[in-house]
Amino acid sequence: MRFVLLACLVLAACNTAGPHFRGLPATTVTVEGSTFDVRVNGRLAEALRTNMEYAPRFGPIKARAAKAMEMVSGCTVKEVRGDQALATGILDCGKGGPPIDRLKPQGEYSCHTIDSYVSPATNELVLDVDCDLI
Repeated sequence: MRFVLLACLVLAACNTAGPHFRGLPATTVTVEGSTFDVRVNGRLAEALRTNMEYAPRFGPIKARAAKAMEMVSGCTVKEVRGDQALATGILDCGKGGPPIDRLKPQGEYSCHTIDSYVSPATNELVLDVDCDLI
């Protein structure tokens, strides 16, 4: 009986926001097959991957999580830290702060990359993404 209770408690924590994001509403976004619950708190964003993927590597997941955080926050993601399941992004929203209502705060989006290239000026990957509300 104790084992069942312990298993329930452990499994209940699998889809829980981190300490800086508890109590904040999540926006569900799907980017290139990866589904994230994204929460924004000031200059930080959290992308919690909620779908199953076979042997995910952090490189591709990191780029998808950054896209999801940018879509929800309306800001540029300067850096992403974490792992395949939970990524935290540091946002650059400029001087005015994050734009309000770039996307609806609640909802589920499906996105795919239309084009990608490396900017010769900044040597950064630039992605053109198309998203639809599901």
